Amino acid sequence: MRVVSLTCSNTEIACALGCAGYLVGVDDHSDYPAAVVTKLPRVGPDLGIDVARVAALRPDLVLASLTVPGHERVIAQLEAARLPFFAPEPVSLEDVYDDIAQIAARLGVAPRGAALVAAMRREIPEPMPTSAAPRVLVEWWPKPVIVPGRRSWVHDLIASAGGENPFGAREVKSTPITDDEAVLAAPDAVVMSWCGVRLEKYRASVVYRRPAWQPIPALLERRVFAVAEAFLGRPGPRLVDGYRALRDIVQSIERPSASSI
Repeated sequence: MRVVSLTCSNTEIACALGCAGYLVGVDDHSDYPAAVVTKLPRVGPDLGIDVARVAALRPDLVLASLTVPGHERVIAQLEAARLPFFAPEPVSLEDVYDDIAQIAARLGVAPRGAALVAAMRREIPEPMPTSAAPRVLVEWWPKPVIVPGRRSWVHDLIASAGGENPFGAREVKSTPITDDEAVLAAPDAVVMSWCGVRLEKYRASVVYRRPAWQPIPALLERRVFAVAEAFLGRPGPRLVDGYRALRDIVQSIERPSASSI
């Protein structure tokens, strides 16, 4: 079977399913597993996919996505070229599990998909409500500050890690926030997970220097952390690593006692 993947998450899912040998091309951003992707032809960045190049690879299946804003144009081009594709649009963590199962079925390895999902479920527990959950603000972008809302697998990961998404009441995938909204949310921790930025380029000083944010507990207590976007922004197997990072952050926060609230 010949497969072209147009997103990092789909590339990682295919490899985690033991189907790396099916891949005949990947998008420009796929970087993991390096031993696999460095040997494959590239078909362009997520919003600039060269569909003619994809077609030239004679795929039996193209793994696309609708999680990237603007990717609809790529889907339209795949349809026009009459290429067989699957384009999931996961919102919740359950959606991610379902998409893994569906990709496995399309690759002819449904039992491996079930096993991979079961392994992820063992690692990522169901959320346990608590009245003392630390508020963890995940920051997708620093200017303007963009954060996940309720319709995000990261919202679910925060809850599974024992935390609370300060903007979890908003029925959106992500949302920009103002300084006033950040101060009112009073997060106990800020997690930089900047989209499209390499981890070594993250700078906590960018957060600490915001004048309006100085009263926020996360800044007062020096709790600004960095978690690679590869672990939080890609709806695939490495969300387990993102969960572990969030869990460690939550556990590092000293929970206030009932008498001090």
